[in-house]
Amino acid sequence: MSGLKVLSVASEIFPLVKTGGLADVAGALPGALVREDVDMRTLVPAYPAVKQKLGDAETVHEYADLFGAPARVIAGRTGELDIFALEAPHLFDRPGNPYLGPDGTDWPDNARRFAALARVGADIGLGELEAFRPHVVHAHDWQAGLVPAYLRYSGRPAPGSLITIHNLAFQGHFPASIFWELGLPDAAFTVDGVEYYGGVGYLKAGLALADVITTVSPTYAREIQTREFGMGLDGLLRTRAAAVYGILNGIDEAVWNPSTDPALEQTYNPLRIDMRGRNKAALQKRLGLALSVDRPLFAVVSRLSGQKGLDLLLHALPRIVDRRGQLALLGSGERWLESGFADAAASRPGSVSCVFGYDEKLAHLFQSGADFILLPSRFEPCGLTELYALRYGATPIVSRVGGLNDTVIDSNEAALAAGVATGVQFAPPSVEALSDAIDRAFSLHHDPAAMRRLRLNGMRADVSWRGPAKRYAELFRAIARTAA
Repeated sequence: MSGLKVLSVASEIFPLVKTGGLADVAGALPGALVREDVDMRTLVPAYPAVKQKLGDAETVHEYADLFGAPARVIAGRTGELDIFALEAPHLFDRPGNPYLGPDGTDWPDNARRFAALARVGADIGLGELEAFRPHVVHAHDWQAGLVPAYLRYSGRPAPGSLITIHNLAFQGHFPASIFWELGLPDAAFTVDGVEYYGGVGYLKAGLALADVITTVSPTYAREIQTREFGMGLDGLLRTRAAAVYGILNGIDEAVWNPSTDPALEQTYNPLRIDMRGRNKAALQKRLGLALSVDRPLFAVVSRLSGQKGLDLLLHALPRIVDRRGQLALLGSGERWLESGFADAAASRPGSVSCVFGYDEKLAHLFQSGADFILLPSRFEPCGLTELYALRYGATPIVSRVGGLNDTVIDSNEAALAAGVATGVQFAPPSVEALSDAIDRAFSLHHDPAAMRRLRLNGMRADVSWRGPAKRYAELFRAIARTAA
């Protein structure tokens, strides 16, 4: 099937709005699918930042009442992205984080906000826009989880659907009272539909009702079917195992390209990798770390949470500092972790420095200046940070879970001898195992030839969207043929 049309439904998309990896994936996949003859357009909420960047957008559909007030769908183009934006001021005209209010907690009407997004995504899938009738609707995470439900219970001929799990920990579970506002038939409130532990499960609905389920790495696809990693949904996922696929994410090689990146002090490529050291000096200077070529610089670019294993790093931090290493941290999250790292920086000036928050340009400098990027996650669906690290020649130190297991080749003796190693893996995610991995990193750093080989291997690894886009295109075509 040529000229396939796919509607992507996502709650964020780079470069319009971003809180995490979902936005990067939603922003990069449409462009990667062009070479596969797939026309993907994306429906997102018209947050203030989205409306500002879309500029003069055209109204393509109107709602007299969408969860309590009028709304409309506008269409526009930004860069290479074709965007449909749901303009519903009563739901999305709010500054700041798309999901959290000023007090840092979820907006109390998130159930309505993202039900509206899913409802409109299903409407477009059902042909409400004459100019774009998709063969497949691609829903992302719980915020779009009701799309397959609206399609399934519409009573009309519907396109096929695919849902991608970016992180199973976030499920969108709401009280049963919201069901009566969703506009779904009573038959939908069953264990085979949207009902989940007496309430409404948005992600659960998508997993039960979509034609195909994907997640963002092969290892994570296996892990989520176990009790340890399944977050209560492992039983459902096991029953649908034949429809579950793990497809690694890629990265946008135009945005993340050390040979052209304007955020760097010094651009470089594998043939000029020695120039990379200028970025290390620039990062040390920017963060107030002691200027040193010889001291290994470990870095973190992450949400600060237990999932990411940052508490393990906090306990293992003396291992780095006592051996004259340095730590640079960029991120925000749980307050006690922020306080712990802030105290570490205050007590170890010149060796530890933290920037709390997120700065996209600074993240690029971190990747280009760090010797090692730390990802001690307890679970990790895919991870984009280690892909950026490989691309920029920053050696990743990762726990052996999820996509980290699939993307980083451990520098064990055999891999080093074969010349294929790209990083350091450790297991289980514990302080002791992380400390041992840090010791291995110091040993590698003391061997310049081995360190250079690791960096070059990483920079030459294929972390693009070419392979993943081909897999998605194959699934989209299979779904469209079945739905036809």
